[in-house]
Amino acid sequence: MRCVIIDDEPLAVDVLETYVNQIGGMEIVSKCNNPLDAITILNKHQVDLVFLDIEMPNLTGLDLVKTVENIPQFIFTTAYPQHALEGFELNATDYLVKPIPFQRFLKAVSRAKEKYELKQTIAPQVKTSSGENNIDFIFVKSEYENIKINLQDIEYIEGLKDYIKIHLKEQAKTLLTLSSFKAILEKLPSNFIRTHRSYIINIDCIRALQKTYVVINDIRIPIGETYKKDVLKILGV
Repeated sequence: MRCVIIDDEPLAVDVLETYVNQIGGMEIVSKCNNPLDAITILNKHQVDLVFLDIEMPNLTGLDLVKTVENIPQFIFTTAYPQHALEGFELNATDYLVKPIPFQRFLKAVSRAKEKYELKQTIAPQVKTSSGENNIDFIFVKSEYENIKINLQDIEYIEGLKDYIKIHLKEQAKTLLTLSSFKAILEKLPSNFIRTHRSYIINIDCIRALQKTYVVINDIRIPIGETYKKDVLKILGV
């Protein structure tokens, strides 16, 4: 896994670097003391995991997560436990409070690796020369097996901290899987769009469009302010 360490305290960076170097299968792409520099690095490099402090000058770790589009999987590393709830609401893989014991760090990385490996189990997409997905199904892992899902059967996808819930047309059936929004969205064709940090929708299933919602099967799916412009453009409104 390719990782980035972002912390304004050099000593904290050194500790995390030492920990990472003791674990196999981890590569440090970059170390940043300035969160603004980190944005450029995250947009430039392929990164699988970010170790991220919260209280930093110019930009907090929480704001950085909200700023970077398609943020990789991330683990907060901070001296401030009061931010834990908001951190998990942003779909953090884990939340480590300084000083961080190595065993606790190892547990967090193991969780990150599990999510990373799960991403690899989703069937690769075969693409046409135009770049559009050329298959009509995906596989997702649920309850110790890989389940085949026809894309046309997916109405919308909902984020639930470490898990995502896939809502299907068949009698309001749902499927729970350990994954990230980024991982699942990369495998979906262009008729699936993100309307909110916690929702991906199948635009073929939209029944109506309201001011800040799309309606699918009488369920109102919120349109986040961050995504509103792109959603309306895609829908031609």
